[in-house]
Amino acid sequence: MAAGQTSQHLTRWHLPFFAIWTGQTVSLIGSKVAQFALVWWLTQLTGSATVLATATMVALVPEILLGPIAGAYVDRWNRRVVMIVADGTIALASLWLAYLFWSDAMQVWHVYVIMLVRAVGGSFHWPAMQASTSLMVPREYLTRVAGLNQTMNGALNIIGAPLGALLLELLPLYDVMLVDVGTAMLAIVPLCFVSVPQPRRAGVDAESVQTASIWADMRDGLRYIWDWPGLVVLIGAAMIFKIALTPAFSLLPLLVSEHFSGNAAQLSLLEAILGTGIVLGGLLLSAWGGFRRKIHTVLMGMLIMGLGLVVLGLTPGGMFWLALASVFVMGLMISLVDGPIMAILQGTVAPEMQGRVFMLMGSLLWLTSPFSLAIAGPVSDWLGLRVWYVTAGVLCEVIGLAGFFIPAILNIEHNHNGPAVVESKPLAPVPVPVDVEVD
Repeated sequence: MAAGQTSQHLTRWHLPFFAIWTGQTVSLIGSKVAQFALVWWLTQLTGSATVLATATMVALVPEILLGPIAGAYVDRWNRRVVMIVADGTIALASLWLAYLFWSDAMQVWHVYVIMLVRAVGGSFHWPAMQASTSLMVPREYLTRVAGLNQTMNGALNIIGAPLGALLLELLPLYDVMLVDVGTAMLAIVPLCFVSVPQPRRAGVDAESVQTASIWADMRDGLRYIWDWPGLVVLIGAAMIFKIALTPAFSLLPLLVSEHFSGNAAQLSLLEAILGTGIVLGGLLLSAWGGFRRKIHTVLMGMLIMGLGLVVLGLTPGGMFWLALASVFVMGLMISLVDGPIMAILQGTVAPEMQGRVFMLMGSLLWLTSPFSLAIAGPVSDWLGLRVWYVTAGVLCEVIGLAGFFIPAILNIEHNHNGPAVVESKPLAPVPVPVDVEVD
C-alpha cells in the first residue's frame, strides 16, 4: 500500500473508531471511581472481609455463567445497540445509587444488586466492543489497538483508586455516583452518531438467524472452537497461564509483609511499579506492533514472564529492589501476552462468531480464578509462599517454550476452520456520512 493510500486508509477508519473508543475509555474511568467509592463505603460501614468477598463474587458470577449466553446474543443482535443499552443500564443503576445515597436509604444489599446489574451489562458490552473492533480496525492495526487497550487498563489501575479517593474528599457519595452516570452518557453519545458494522452469517438469512435457538447458537460456538485445534490449545495454555498468575498477584501483600518484612507503603510501591510496567508495555506494543507473527510475541512474553516470576520467588528478603524490577518486567509482559492474543482472535475468528468465542473463552478464564486460589492457598501454607512463585514461573516457561514446537499454536493466525467468507454491512454513520473501509 502506498504512503498516500495508507494515510487515506487511516483517516477513513480511525476517526469513527476512536470516537467510540474514547467515549468507552471515559466511561471506564467513571466506573473505576464508582467501584472504589462503593468498596470504601462497604469497608467503612461493615469492616467485614466476608461482605467484600461476597460483593466480588456477585460481580464474577455473571461473567462465568452468563458469558456464553451473552456472547450468543451479541452475535445475533445489533452490536451498537447492545453497547448503548449496556451503557445505559449501567448509567441507570448508578443514578439509582445516587438517589439512595442522597436520600440516606442506602443498604448493603443494594450494593450487591448494583454489582450484579453492572456485571450483567459488562457481560454484553465487552464482547460487543471487542467483536466490533475487528470490523472497524484494519487487521494490520489490531495489535496496536490491543496495545492501547492494555495501556488504558494499566493506567486505570494506577489512577482509579487515587482519583476515587480524591473525589470522595471533594464530593458527597451521591455526586460521585453521578460522575459515573455522566461518563456513561459520554460513552453513549458517539454510538448514536457512528455506525458499527454488523456481520452477516455466510449463507444464512436474517429470518433463520432470529428463529434459530439460542442454545443452537451456543452449540455452534462450542463446535467452532472445538473444530479449531489451534484455538483449543491456545485457550488451554491461557487457562494454565491464568492459574499460575492469578494467585501470584493475589498473594503479593503476603509476600511483601512476610518475606520482605514490608509495610503498606512498600506494597503500594510494588503495585504502582506493576501498573507502570503494564502501561509501558501497552505503549511499546502500540508503537512496535509486535513480531510479524503475533503468536511469537505472545510466546516470548510468556517466557520472560516466567523468568520474572522465578526471580521474584527466589529474591532474598533484603533485596526488595530486585522484587520491584521483577514486577516491572512482569507488568511489561502482561501487555505483550494479552494484547497480541486479542489481536489474533479479532483477526482470525469469523466476525459473526466473535461474541460467542470471546465470551466462552472469557468464562473459562474466569473459572480459573477461584480454582487457582483454592490450590495456591494450601500449597503456599504447606510449602511456603515463595514456592508458588517459582512453580508459577516454571509453568509459564514450559508453556512459552512448548508453544514453539506445537504447529497448531504456531500456525493459529493462518490455519483455522472458520467460514472463509463473511459479508459485513458497510458503515453508514448518522447523520454525518463517514466512509469506513473494513478489511
